Amino acid sequence: MKLEPIVISLLDTDLYKFNMNQVIFHKHTDLCGKYYFKCRNEGVVFTEEMVEEIKAQIDYLCSLRFTKDELEYMRSIRFIKNDFVEFLRLWRPIRDYVTVSREADGGLSVVIDGPLFSAMQFEIYLLEIINEVYFRMKYDYETLRKSAEEKLDAKIKSLTDGTYTFKFAEFGCRRRLSREWEEVVIKRLARETDKCAGTSNVYFAKKYNLTPIGTYAHEYVQMYQGIDKIPLAYTNHYAMRDWYDEYEGDNGTALTDTVTTDLFLMDFNRSMVNNYSGVRHDSGDPYEWGEKIIKHYESFGVDPKTKLLLFSDSLDFDRAQKLYDHFKDRAKVSFGIGTFCSNDTCEKPLNIVIKLQYVNDRPVAKLSDTPGKAMCRDEHYLDYLKRSVDFRLHREK
Repeated sequence: MKLEPIVISLLDTDLYKFNMNQVIFHKHTDLCGKYYFKCRNEGVVFTEEMVEEIKAQIDYLCSLRFTKDELEYMRSIRFIKNDFVEFLRLWRPIRDYVTVSREADGGLSVVIDGPLFSAMQFEIYLLEIINEVYFRMKYDYETLRKSAEEKLDAKIKSLTDGTYTFKFAEFGCRRRLSREWEEVVIKRLARETDKCAGTSNVYFAKKYNLTPIGTYAHEYVQMYQGIDKIPLAYTNHYAMRDWYDEYEGDNGTALTDTVTTDLFLMDFNRSMVNNYSGVRHDSGDPYEWGEKIIKHYESFGVDPKTKLLLFSDSLDFDRAQKLYDHFKDRAKVSFGIGTFCSNDTCEKPLNIVIKLQYVNDRPVAKLSDTPGKAMCRDEHYLDYLKRSVDFRLHREK
């Protein structure tokens, strides 16, 4: 079964890939990164045919280049700088950086290894390819599409009849059913409701004149663990400092949970509180997190109503509404909804990730506020990182 090309534009990725890459381009071009794929679902089998199709799709991806029109669009985003756009004019995905194979138990092995500014760009493209290949080749696509349409109809009804009253961004490209279906979802949400604030997908933001949304991901903070001169328990400090230096307060929503929110708050001082427009939640109890963040703002005399709480952890629309009702009168509240926008069908979605695991041959890790979401290939390093974090938390509390 041969599929049509899945990724047809290098803009077909999350905005934060470009945001993070611009910082790397300006400050950290000496870093090399190694990423590994993981499927968190139990018992998922990738057939030989699927693996060969994934390889063919990656081959096609690596033939793409940014077009003149796409580069001009990137230049129009207010915080993207001209020299970085010129870099993108020269940049291309290099096939040699990606290794794909089928494991003995039917699992999928994907490793990305190369200069960090290039290796990091593969993540979303590869997740889009892997997910679409799997669902098109394992199931009857039209059956999946029909169930997705029925669920989307119900969501749009609830978004227009007052059941759901919050605004959100579509964050679904990494685990979408297909590019074709994500486009339908984005187009309908934008045209038939007034609740869609934009999308993380730059390609569709451009195509439908929507706001591209995103700041940075865990890998951005993780990469500072691979820089020799930076103490492990201070990576948030250096990451936020470089981000502010690059964007000067624009593009300012900070991710809190790379090495736990408690440690993040030690570096989220008065200056950072004032410099960043808000924070994003991606693990742990969202209600406890929100209360903790509000209390932190108030400790500096800052009105939480002037700051954004952005929730993005495995959200469906019902969970988002409950969170909105809880916090709406105390802070600005918004949501990034992914899988439940782009791959909500009659079949269980895959929970797939590609995570940064080494920088300059040194292990790096995400601790997060949900222990089960920690991912590290070096258990000794993970234990060392935890002890470093605990030491600072106890010394400076």
